[in-house]
Amino acid sequence: MTPTPGFKRRTLLTTLPVAAAAAFLVAGSFVGACPARADGIQDIKGRGHMMVATEDDFRPFEFMEDGVSKGYDNDMLAEVKKKLPFKVEQQVIPWAGILPGVTTGKYDVAVTAVLVTDARKPSFTFSAPVAQSTTFFATKAGSSVKKASDLEGKTVGVQAGSAMLADLKAFDAGLKAKGGKGIGKIVEYPSYPEIYQDLAVGRLDAAANTEINLRSLIKERTGVFALGEGIAKPVYIAWAMKKGNDALAKMIDDAIIAAKKSGKMAELQKKWFGTSFTDMPDSIN
Repeated sequence: MTPTPGFKRRTLLTTLPVAAAAAFLVAGSFVGACPARADGIQDIKGRGHMMVATEDDFRPFEFMEDGVSKGYDNDMLAEVKKKLPFKVEQQVIPWAGILPGVTTGKYDVAVTAVLVTDARKPSFTFSAPVAQSTTFFATKAGSSVKKASDLEGKTVGVQAGSAMLADLKAFDAGLKAKGGKGIGKIVEYPSYPEIYQDLAVGRLDAAANTEINLRSLIKERTGVFALGEGIAKPVYIAWAMKKGNDALAKMIDDAIIAAKKSGKMAELQKKWFGTSFTDMPDSIN
């Protein structure tokens, strides 16, 4: 599938609308395009439930399978629910509507793999980190592109508006600053399944995503893809809430930290990522 020119996804502060047809509850009845506003802990208590949004296709963090939302974030949410004094309702939607939905008060929490960046901190309060991430690149198996420097002059696919796109552009700028010609072409796509499809058939030389996601891809499609090198510094992954929603953040943090101390978080990380992150801080705001 050819990516739509100019399509922006995983943007930091985008205000794209959410397609109601893509939104449905994982546990409960269908929720339409305009659920009750999510404006803090008192609002949640008044409603009797917390509204969270989860992405529909970002393995291994969250994905749909047989009509059920699965993945690491869903397993972590199940642990967090045990510690909360109210019910949790969950909408599964494309990434484009998640962070805008949090900033406008449509959702209380973005229960998805949000990379914590300096650009996002003014707009969001983040939970305790749930994982750690580094942007890597992957190639088709057998490719001559092995090292990060081999990306010079090559065509690389990445999700539009993502933190990985920002990392890829910074890496490209670094190559040029050293006197190189930089990446040949950066192609932005709305979602990763399309990127992987084009990489497999040779339309792309490489794809940039988190190391976790790419290792999961390579494990699932043995012999099709190969992992390259890191092209950025490690960052933390957390759930996002509207800036200033501190009471809710404290409640979410307490539940996440409890899972961390009990060893359940590490168990789930090993289940979904094949490794665990034992040195993450309790707070990143």
